[in-house]
Amino acid sequence: MNPDPGTPTSGGNWLAYSLATWFGAGFLPKAPGTWGSLAALPLAWLLLEFVGLYGLASATFLLLAAGVWAAQKYIERSGRNDPSEVVIDEVVGQWLTILVMALFSSFHDSVANYGLAFVAFRLFDIWKPFPIAFAERRFDDGLGIMIDDLIAAVYAAAAGLLLGAVL
Repeated sequence: MNPDPGTPTSGGNWLAYSLATWFGAGFLPKAPGTWGSLAALPLAWLLLEFVGLYGLASATFLLLAAGVWAAQKYIERSGRNDPSEVVIDEVVGQWLTILVMALFSSFHDSVANYGLAFVAFRLFDIWKPFPIAFAERRFDDGLGIMIDDLIAAVYAAAAGLLLGAVL
């Protein structure tokens, strides 16, 4: 397998490659996960603003399914288990954090909550308290790339909601 998957030109490979790297955000320098999370925010805002919670929920779960597929294709093409440039997991995790926070607060009415959701998600995605690190080590496929970020999102949303209630 090629450690550098290059830019696939066929339809399915191009789509998987684009989704997995969130249209190239995963190739930005230094902290690709942070860039992926940042790149997730504008579309999350648009979804909440124009199609509401159900739109964001639908998009999150559709992107989760597409992300498992895209990450798996990327793994197969690159020959690496968890390539750092694959950031679709951060996008889904960031959207899930925002979705849960929006379900239980007036999230969409406060720009500060986007910052709180971003910081909380990045904290838990990097820190990886149990069972996040366990889940990350347990699976080595497309689902494995996604699952630790889903758990981090739940932790982040809970922390964000608690902190938001205190402030």
